[in-house]
Amino acid sequence: MNLHAMLSARAAGGKPVRVGLIGAGKFGSMVLAQARKIDGYHVVGVADLDVGKVRASLQRTGWEKDEYSATSLSDAMDSGKTFVTDDAAALCGFDGIECIIEATGHPLAGTRHALAAIDGNKHIVMVNVEADVMVGPILGKMARDKGLVYSMAYGDQPAFICELVDWVRSCGFELTSAGKGMNFRPEYRYSTPDTVWGYFGWSEEFVAKGDFNPKMYNSFTDGTKAAIEMAAVANGTGLDCPDDGLAFYPTGLHDLAQVFKPAAEGGRLPKSGLVDIAASMEPDGRKVVNNIQYGMFVTFRAPDDYTRGCFEQYGLLTDKSGWYGSMWRPFHLIGLETSVSVLSAVLRGEPTGSSREFRGDAVATAKSDLKAGSYLDGEGGFATWAKAIPAKQSVAIDALPMGLAHHVKLKTDIKRDQIIRMSDVDFTDDLDVVALRREQLRSMAPD
Repeated sequence: MNLHAMLSARAAGGKPVRVGLIGAGKFGSMVLAQARKIDGYHVVGVADLDVGKVRASLQRTGWEKDEYSATSLSDAMDSGKTFVTDDAAALCGFDGIECIIEATGHPLAGTRHALAAIDGNKHIVMVNVEADVMVGPILGKMARDKGLVYSMAYGDQPAFICELVDWVRSCGFELTSAGKGMNFRPEYRYSTPDTVWGYFGWSEEFVAKGDFNPKMYNSFTDGTKAAIEMAAVANGTGLDCPDDGLAFYPTGLHDLAQVFKPAAEGGRLPKSGLVDIAASMEPDGRKVVNNIQYGMFVTFRAPDDYTRGCFEQYGLLTDKSGWYGSMWRPFHLIGLETSVSVLSAVLRGEPTGSSREFRGDAVATAKSDLKAGSYLDGEGGFATWAKAIPAKQSVAIDALPMGLAHHVKLKTDIKRDQIIRMSDVDFTDDLDVVALRREQLRSMAPD
């Protein structure tokens, strides 16, 4: 890699890479923690609706007050300091900024910020997978049509999975599957913000002492986050989501190649070319030995006997036949690594993973029997979980993407585990995002 050398040359020429960050939550804080330690990397402005939250994040991550004392974006660019604001649109429109990091986690806001960044001729690092899986394919096309980079965030799991997939294909191996590890059991599917802490083993007293968001934690617990991320990976790699959603096969490191291969070859996949999850727990609660809870993986097949022999000679973890192998990355450090995406976009003009086709979708699915007139409460809530399915299926039934399942009223009764359709809800707000989603369906629906 030569990103650091390229950045050093820019810095030596007095032209730092200039960045705008939208969102000062956990991910944004991790971005800020590293940003001030990278020579030639200048966060010109940080935007959040709560500017106090931005200042608290900067203070928490070691910034001195003088470092974020700029009085405007222009002052920040001239002084090398950082401007704190509640105006995300100002960052997207400011000529001095080259790349926007969208880290709000809110699918509707994230969509609008991406559109504003494209309009302002900015590269985009889309931390917001919730927005990306809903309208990322069309946003990516809009960016590329203007010569801009629309990128997944290095440090987050989808970008790393895309990197592993690229490695497989660049080596000439036959890609079989890709996915990530996570802590999941079937009973977690119906977890709510009221029950989630029990699955973590945390007491009410412990939770009360921390700054914990139950809906955010629940979106991981009930499998919604996994569906969102795996559908995004499908859109970035050309792999498919399983027809009936993610299976969450309990699998340890040494069994990846054996499990994540087609059932016809002795594995558990319905077919080759799928994304799925390596669960770190068995359905009965036993922990999987050598699990990869925080990791990402790919499995692949040797194209011939010679390569199969090389797999054995060099100690690759393979299935029993020796034909299928696996490669993995054990950890991801999310925002601490996202500068790689920014530098790749600005200095190389390349994304670290990007949604290039509408191939997978994360669709809202009922956690319980829901009545007409009730409201959906979005990701990690009481009403729905996200199911990762092929976009072809989603389009056929006009499924409601999880990103639009926020404060919308049902027009019909829905049974537990039933996928909710766009026609089942009443859209009165956010019609701009609904229209963009419909345009993606019209112009990019799979054959």
